[in-house]
Amino acid sequence: MEDERRFYTLRILRGSPGHQYMEEFLLPLKPHENVISGLMEIQRNPINAKGEKVAPVVWEQGCLEEVCGSCSMLINGKPRQACSCLVEPLIKETNSSVITLAPFTKFPLVRDLIVDRSIMFENLKKVHAWIETDGLYDKGFGPKISQEKQQVMYVLSTCMTCGCCTEACPQVNDKSKFVGPQIMAQVRLFNAHPTGKMQRDLRLRPLMEEGGIADCGNAQNCVRVCPKKLPLTDAIAGIARDVNNVVLRNLFGLPDRE
Repeated sequence: MEDERRFYTLRILRGSPGHQYMEEFLLPLKPHENVISGLMEIQRNPINAKGEKVAPVVWEQGCLEEVCGSCSMLINGKPRQACSCLVEPLIKETNSSVITLAPFTKFPLVRDLIVDRSIMFENLKKVHAWIETDGLYDKGFGPKISQEKQQVMYVLSTCMTCGCCTEACPQVNDKSKFVGPQIMAQVRLFNAHPTGKMQRDLRLRPLMEEGGIADCGNAQNCVRVCPKKLPLTDAIAGIARDVNNVVLRNLFGLPDRE
């Protein structure tokens, strides 16, 4: 029984588009290790639970400290970051020594646990998710921002474009063009910036089109799975209010509002 507690199983959905299969790997349980550590162990010694030598599992990773967002995957069916998911606490939480890994389902599969999240970055381009500058020279201090606004902006700025919120959102599917919750938070962030707010309507107009704010079903799954605890539902509500203001101003021919 003591030996059994020192081992755990990674059950991984592997393969490429059109051919996916489950494969299990029995691994020694080490103190404080995360899911990435288990995948690295398989990479060093790609022997499955049947004793067969197989191709190493492929996945993405970068910072290993929940900053880059690249190691997103389904862990026991939940969108998570593999770098911050510790094995031993997860085993205790689920009362099972089997951990199931799978790639996200809302993005095109590349191979094993790697998916193509390009659509998220293309959607950021649609909403002009950056601040324009007119040169690289030093222009001194920028406009002052209140401490309260700074706190909100900082939290929104920690978004990793990891895709967890998009994966959990029921409105993101083959029959919908919804851009996803993360885009709303970034529009909220850049529109709150003293310089960025000058292009507020440029960011809001794409969200008035098909796939925009009207396609959000308010399921609130996004805020539940966000690794950085972004106030996504607050951002969505704020964007909806801003979009309505633009529509009303246009309808009644009112001037732009600062």
